[in-house]
Amino acid sequence: MIHGKTPAEWRQSHPLLRELMSLHPCAWFNPSVAPASDASAASEADRPTSASASERLRRFAPYVRRAFPETEPSGGIIESPLRAAPALKQALAAHYGMALPGQLWLKADSQLPISGSIKARGGIYEVLKHAEDLALAEGLLQSGSDYALLDGAEARALFGRRKIAVGSTGNLGLSIGIMAAKLGFQATVHMSADARRWKKDTLREHGVTVAEYASDYSAAVAQGREQAKNDPTCHFVDDENSIHLFLGYAVAAERLKVQFAEAGVRVDAEHPLFVHLPCGVGGGPGGVAFGLKLAFGDDVHCLFAEPTHSPCMLLGVLTGLHDQVSVQDFGIDNRTAADGLAVGRPSGFVGRAMQRLVDGYYTVDDDELFRLLALAEREEGLRLEPSALAGAPGIARVLGESQGYRQRMGLDKDRMARATHLIWATGGGMVPEAEMESYLRLGRALLG
Repeated sequence: MIHGKTPAEWRQSHPLLRELMSLHPCAWFNPSVAPASDASAASEADRPTSASASERLRRFAPYVRRAFPETEPSGGIIESPLRAAPALKQALAAHYGMALPGQLWLKADSQLPISGSIKARGGIYEVLKHAEDLALAEGLLQSGSDYALLDGAEARALFGRRKIAVGSTGNLGLSIGIMAAKLGFQATVHMSADARRWKKDTLREHGVTVAEYASDYSAAVAQGREQAKNDPTCHFVDDENSIHLFLGYAVAAERLKVQFAEAGVRVDAEHPLFVHLPCGVGGGPGGVAFGLKLAFGDDVHCLFAEPTHSPCMLLGVLTGLHDQVSVQDFGIDNRTAADGLAVGRPSGFVGRAMQRLVDGYYTVDDDELFRLLALAEREEGLRLEPSALAGAPGIARVLGESQGYRQRMGLDKDRMARATHLIWATGGGMVPEAEMESYLRLGRALLG
């Protein structure tokens, strides 16, 4: 029995489960998408915090600029480039054997400084907020202080008496561990067996304690949460339930809006925007999608992409069970080369908050991720990790859907011809050269 029903009964009530349980790539377009005003309403209680997220990052810019010289060109603001990808779009059209009208762009979070992935947004933001709270409480910071002083002995002594911990499959651990250790915190990252060895080694090189577990992401988070619970000096960053992570990710949307305007890309009812976001536990894509709905309203359509072996968010939303269900409950093994997406149980906080704001979900198998990785490198010179390619099939999935989604949303042929599709390339900037070459060799071999 699975939550009171047999597998046969689940397949009868939710036919898509046949494909999910068979590990076949599939797509589901949300029949209950709500107007973007729901995002505004949902943010009312947190509006002061949401509005201050960008300002907090600006206050920290002098510190980030001093502590991480690679951010000098951006003045200490952690941001990634936006780039058009016409050659990749042409290659995807040939790869999938179909016309792909509209524009294709890529948000290169793989090039975010400090930790080379989307997790540099939410993870670093939560660490900085915690540091600010402590420094204000201890009188080290005051209104109008130059935050560059946090790169000093007094600040490191203060933070050195405190701990920060997180459970991670890799990238979130990198962002939190590197920033926390730089500030002087005692940092611990609880990591699952499927996390890449090089990520664990990189953390240790930065002075971070890595606790390894033989099981998957959910177990690592549970262990980390339990250990931190009884330690008043330890701040646990909870990827499944943190509003601060969520808001840190959401800041990306207002910056993207500026980047599109500077690039001359229109986003309105006649020029819809489709954003394709790789999804693990859901915090990163959920926060970005939330911000996108606030920034672009009903003119943006957000879709989450997951590995066929780890479709936890799709499963949670489809069944309505959210974090009460795991992929393992349905016989899905949660084993994927996309380690950043290797999550068996989704965030209930994100699933419930975004249930009516995400337009659709689709799954991609590992071999396809490697093919797309090789295509992106060949056509655009992009060097991404496998999980970052999960959003690349999105343009074809939307244009090829047969569930009545485009008709229901008023997305006629002319609007689709004027649409912009954005692949959110979530990571890969820190992948060692030898590992990247092994990815590319496999992808090229699969492409034939």
